[in-house]
Amino acid sequence: MNETKRDVVLDVRDIPSPVQWITLSLQHLFAMFGATVLVPFLVGLSPGIALISSGLGTLSYLLITKGQIPAYLGSSFAFISPIIAAKALGGPESALIGCFFAGLVYGIIALIIKKAGLQWLMNILPPVVVGPVIIVIGLGLAGTAVNMAMYKNPGAPTGELVYSTTHITVALITLAVTIICSIFLRGFLGLIPILIGIIVGYTTAFFAGIIDFSGIQEAKWFQMPDFMVPFATYTPGISWEVIIIMVPVAVVTLAEHIGHQMVLSKVVGRNFIEKPGLHRSIAGDGVGIMIGSLIGGPPLTSYGENIGVLAITRAFSVYIIGGAGVIAILFGFIGKITAVISSIPQAVMGGISILLFGIIASSGLRMLIDNNVDFGNNRNLIIASVILVIGVGGAFVKLSDTVSLSGMALAAIIGVLLNLILPGREKADGNMFVEEVE
Repeated sequence: MNETKRDVVLDVRDIPSPVQWITLSLQHLFAMFGATVLVPFLVGLSPGIALISSGLGTLSYLLITKGQIPAYLGSSFAFISPIIAAKALGGPESALIGCFFAGLVYGIIALIIKKAGLQWLMNILPPVVVGPVIIVIGLGLAGTAVNMAMYKNPGAPTGELVYSTTHITVALITLAVTIICSIFLRGFLGLIPILIGIIVGYTTAFFAGIIDFSGIQEAKWFQMPDFMVPFATYTPGISWEVIIIMVPVAVVTLAEHIGHQMVLSKVVGRNFIEKPGLHRSIAGDGVGIMIGSLIGGPPLTSYGENIGVLAITRAFSVYIIGGAGVIAILFGFIGKITAVISSIPQAVMGGISILLFGIIASSGLRMLIDNNVDFGNNRNLIIASVILVIGVGGAFVKLSDTVSLSGMALAAIIGVLLNLILPGREKADGNMFVEEVE
């Protein structure tokens, strides 16, 4: 810890100079930008509102964690499939209400952790359950990425899809550039391969003639986004089917949150799980999700890209993170920026998505490897196998005429039940996280 602190440029509560403040905040904005705008692009929400909710969520997170954790919140990929499913059931309004309940689950779990500690959560969500569920999240989105890359009209029914050599070429160039940047670039540029890939892909799409610039020309520089506010722009309704789709995802993404807190603690040289406490960081995530859902934005999560920026710059100031949040909010009101994002061809986003969704699946595999999950043990093999086939296969269980459990939600619930029921379960130690970062 002491060695880490010696080369700190700005500590957590240090106030940067104006030049440092603006420059380093913009770096954080660029690091999260590509991934954060991709989620609303895929699920049909406003990129401008996603930027605003990202900024507001980050600022609320800093307040809830007492300005002690320098974490930036961006759009969560884990909720892409649930949001698409919820929209199919009841439109975007239904999906947003589901997102609100997901944030509420974070808050409830934060309260339980404060009172009862972490061990109960680790018993419910060991790596043998969470790893395969994360793999399901990534593989479940694979078809979406491939369709966006290959077809002119990826949202059309299967029989009406039109293959396009131009679109697949643009997608593969975008993918190749993103991979090359990820592997060969160093420093800050190595943290924004998604943004670089989108820029090169967009340029390629321009020369291929598949960009519609009419929206950019018509957009105003300052433009109020189409906020979706309950009781103001729509009348909210509670759908148990949507809640059942969303809640299991919220529980699983908590494992991702804990992992980020462990990494962040090591990078900064402070034990954030102990102080200000994991319950505060989880509550901060939950409140950020609820704020976003109340204005029309996707669920949020802490971003590994921004943790990487902290590791490189050694500037840990929460004021820099807050500055990035403020700039993101301002960007959300610039109509030209939102229009440019909306004009990005689906082929470009498809190329990016092939890599990102694969990385999600691979991170689930990495969790199994890092935690030394033994697949020579039939118990572990059975749990992982059942989760994977149910989740990827699209199994569903009808609870009533209007409510059903399907896909990842069903896979997560069955995985948790199998882990609790099958004999030979090892008791998890909730204190391992505190020990890990010390």
